[in-house]
Amino acid sequence: MSVFARKLTLASGSPRRKQLLTEHGYDFEVHVPSESAECGVCSGESPPELVARLAYQKALDVSTRTGPALIVACDTMAECHGQLLGKPRDEQHARAMLTMLSGREHRVYSGLCIWEVPEREPLVEVDRTTLRMDTLTAEQLDEYLATGLWEGKAGAFGYQDGYDWLHIVEGSPSNVVGLPMELLAKMLAAL
Repeated sequence: MSVFARKLTLASGSPRRKQLLTEHGYDFEVHVPSESAECGVCSGESPPELVARLAYQKALDVSTRTGPALIVACDTMAECHGQLLGKPRDEQHARAMLTMLSGREHRVYSGLCIWEVPEREPLVEVDRTTLRMDTLTAEQLDEYLATGLWEGKAGAFGYQDGYDWLHIVEGSPSNVVGLPMELLAKMLAAL
């Protein structure tokens, strides 16, 4: 359980981020950033630069509507062989992503922005988790896609879904779910 006593403002509508904060005992309210705060892939940005910027953009967007608050914003992206894998557009896009990841090691990056508005400047850090996906059979791929669990998830998969074909090589499991809880605790402690 969290020993952090202040109420947080979560700049996200993600049910997984809400669940992680709840499970760790944080007191928080939700303010969903506008869609425009979550767009803008710039060519030339590395995955860590991209998720850091998007987390900051989400926090900035929410800060204009909350007044004084302790904002927590996060953006998560998967990357495999230099290709960024955000949320799939549809099942065909999810199939293409999972086919690319099948049998390969890849990384999940989360940019985390903590901003005590208006007292402090925003803090932004990035967490990285390395994973390996087993080679998926056509049947495994079809079965997973049929569940719909890929929807709204970076890289078209959810580590928290419990499939035994996805393995963490190094890093935080909560980062893969969408909010690196160890990094969050460290950053809040720095306040």
